[in-house]
Amino acid sequence: MPDVVGVRFKPCGKIYDFEANGIDVNKGDLVVVESELGLNIGSVVVGRRAVEDNDKRLKKIIRKANEDDCLQKEANKALEREARDNCLERIMARGLPMKLISTEATLDKKRIIFYFTAEKRIDFRELVKDLASKFKTRIEMRQIGVRDGARIIGNLGICGLEVCCKKFLTSFEPISIKMAKKQELVLNTGKLSGSCGRLMCCLGYEYSDSIPEETAFSEAEIPAPEEGESVELVVASSDVPGDTPGTPQPLQSAGSEPSRDSSQPSRQPENQEQKEKRRRWHPKKRRKKPFTK
Repeated sequence: MPDVVGVRFKPCGKIYDFEANGIDVNKGDLVVVESELGLNIGSVVVGRRAVEDNDKRLKKIIRKANEDDCLQKEANKALEREARDNCLERIMARGLPMKLISTEATLDKKRIIFYFTAEKRIDFRELVKDLASKFKTRIEMRQIGVRDGARIIGNLGICGLEVCCKKFLTSFEPISIKMAKKQELVLNTGKLSGSCGRLMCCLGYEYSDSIPEETAFSEAEIPAPEEGESVELVVASSDVPGDTPGTPQPLQSAGSEPSRDSSQPSRQPENQEQKEKRRRWHPKKRRKKPFTK
């Protein structure tokens, strides 16, 4: 059984499995691997573990990243900025309806990848020819979704914090308006949409199909008092006028006669002091006399 480690190339990117290839690597080490895009540096986020032989062939770790690899990665950032500026210039010159998000160069500079978003498919063959003649390397154009674009760019949400896709989310779950309806939120697309223009991912944090719509306790869950046992129920808030919140209300014990109207509180006669107080706070309105000359 080969030893496998999990490698991540971006802060919130997906985790890919690579064969350790007999190299002693631990969690947090930087390694050089041959990914689908080319030679690149990644960080080990999942420690070594043994897996059974499967049909999927895993790529192997080439070596641990040394100082020269890190310096080369920093030097590639200047190439990425130059490629981005040149690509933006050619996009405007050719009038292509696309938005360039980011540019990435492999560690050996054999490939430059351009990530962009567009509402429909774009014919960028002439654009690739312009970029290839400029940088003399392989050019790859990748169209991504608006959510992936928001993850790369980053922004602040309506909560005032950094968007979740930039901070900790590694994958996007499907979000529907049903989640907002079940949580009784205001169905306003301006308030429920994120910087990407789609429904916010945080709508699914407190939503679950297993949670029933009504979570109130039923009367069957309250055990009936035994004979001769006195039970008191403390009411946290009462809708009945005149009752004070937090006042203990005695339950009707088994075998006692029901009251005539349990929904209405029993009225007690007011004394003279209460009547004077009510008149003081609620004075009678006097009818105005018509004005006569």
